[in-house]
Amino acid sequence: MNSTPLTWLQIARLGLVQASLGAVVVLTTSVLNRVMVIELALPAILPGILVALHYLVQFVRPRMGFGSDQSGRSTPWIQGGMIVLAIGGIVAALAVQMMAENLVWGIALATLGFLMIGLGVSASGTALLVLLAKRVDEKRKAGAATCVWIMMIMGFAITAGTTGRLLDPFSFERLVLISSSVSVLAICFSFLALRGLEPRPALGDSLEKKVDVNQARLTFREAVNEVWQESTVRRFTLFVFVSMLAYSSQDLILEPFAGTAFGFTPGQTTSLSGLQHAGVLCGMLLCGFVTSKSKNPNLASLRYWTVGGCLISAFAMFGLVMSGIIGQDWPFLSTVFILGLANGAFSIAAIGSMMQFAGIGKEKREGVRMGVWGASQAIAFGMGGLVGTAASDIARLILGDPVAAYATVFFIEAILFIFSAFLSFNIRPVERLTQSPQRSLPTQGSLISNGG
Repeated sequence: MNSTPLTWLQIARLGLVQASLGAVVVLTTSVLNRVMVIELALPAILPGILVALHYLVQFVRPRMGFGSDQSGRSTPWIQGGMIVLAIGGIVAALAVQMMAENLVWGIALATLGFLMIGLGVSASGTALLVLLAKRVDEKRKAGAATCVWIMMIMGFAITAGTTGRLLDPFSFERLVLISSSVSVLAICFSFLALRGLEPRPALGDSLEKKVDVNQARLTFREAVNEVWQESTVRRFTLFVFVSMLAYSSQDLILEPFAGTAFGFTPGQTTSLSGLQHAGVLCGMLLCGFVTSKSKNPNLASLRYWTVGGCLISAFAMFGLVMSGIIGQDWPFLSTVFILGLANGAFSIAAIGSMMQFAGIGKEKREGVRMGVWGASQAIAFGMGGLVGTAASDIARLILGDPVAAYATVFFIEAILFIFSAFLSFNIRPVERLTQSPQRSLPTQGSLISNGG
């Protein structure tokens, strides 16, 4: 099989797939969310639960990665995932239309749609990262992660902006039409971008692979337990969970904090979110550019970027705490931009490290590793919004001051970022094991017990 490193043009084509994925997801997490709360006057907890559900179902990512490993090709999994995701997006839009007439059946159909969205993202997103991990040159991995994630953000922005204009004047029929169109276009763009990117194996390669697989075929349970024995996998999984929990916990409370502590209007808080995301974009570009131009990019340099990004994120969080204490005299906008800058830098460095760690350890297990880390990230994101808002509510009841309550949550997030930096600094990868995996596996420390 052709395993030559991907060119920048081919990496950009994978970025187009990620942008297509993001285009479908942003409709369900933002547009449909708004329609349920505003047009249908439903409790905000309903879309919150549906979005959390699409994160929760991504616990199946390790199984998707295992399937990619077993098949030897990522393309079918990316394409299949995009089809499931696109259908889920259409079903979710139809469900919102149905809620206007029959709320119970509408919620049931929405549950199905968001489950399909989570499954589609799990299959396509995991397989895409596996393909990047296997086919991108070591020097380009952080730059490749930057390219792919920036194109996903562009997919978010273009889709949200375009559909926002096309939805006026609003009608449920127009909503379904636009959602269906975006889903169909996402499939078309992603399939065209993948065309010829991962050639099929030659007959001889296919037969040789079949013989190897038949000689030592592991079940999914055994493959995950085998990977979980690797200390790098366990430590990086914990790092991903803690850092992403800290990263996502401020999403739903930063704008209310700005309104409460500084009197920001809704328009000003929206601009504040834009400033933060601009910082994230700059951090991604900075990390990707510097590491790609480095003469000796390796895991150590990516680890320094990750550790530094987490520590600066922690200091920015402490800055938000101080802004709540000092008030208008604190450089609040600069603090928010620095937070975004550090978040962007550490996230790209972490993704680059993930792509390199995926190829370290037992061979033919890149997909399982990516799946484990993807599941950890998805669960952290699903918990982040709930944990951040719940913690602020609890702190408000105890302290009686909303500004102090938000500052308390920011302080906790700062501690989580410091802990993330400590975890990242202490991750030392083991060398790849060249021997064939054995079927007799250790029973202690397994992620999945043999009895369940």
